[in-house]
Amino acid sequence: MSDAAAPPYPYGETDRPDAAPAPHPLLAPVLGLLGAWHGRGRGGYPTIDGEFTYAQEVTFTHDGRPFLRYEARAWLLGADDTPLRPAARESGWFRLRPEGRIEALITQPTGIAEIASGHAADGTVTLATDTVALTPTAKKVEATTRRYVITDGTLEFTHELAAAGEPLQHHLSAHLTHPGPHNH
Repeated sequence: MSDAAAPPYPYGETDRPDAAPAPHPLLAPVLGLLGAWHGRGRGGYPTIDGEFTYAQEVTFTHDGRPFLRYEARAWLLGADDTPLRPAARESGWFRLRPEGRIEALITQPTGIAEIASGHAADGTVTLATDTVALTPTAKKVEATTRRYVITDGTLEFTHELAAAGEPLQHHLSAHLTHPGPHNH
């Protein structure tokens, strides 16, 4: 090893399809997802006392290879729309395959790791879990589905959940927009 400083790395991540590095051709069906999306949503589940409102941020970036880096976080909101506390957080990868097939790896700090597959086309991504792995103390999750739909510059997110002995059913939905100049 040399004591000389390492050269700067020329490849970073970007949330814009027009920035270097150029997106991989397999990303074509999901380029509209790139960027940071912010908004509000509502959720509920039989094991949760009542419905709740939340703020959500979802970010998709790429580094020129055929996958997106995915990051999402949410905050529970009070009746006056102020954040009460952090809620869900997850990160992962959406791997694009030929013909719009997509594979996703999504992990949560609560000890849940999902492997999902689905399809991306015409501004819509649908995913359903193939496998859910749990740490010994994680909440029992059997399956999830996720749907991301881009319409007129908004991202509609819906999430179904089968957990704690309950069947697959609606859990979350949010309406997200790009807050800045990088609207797609």
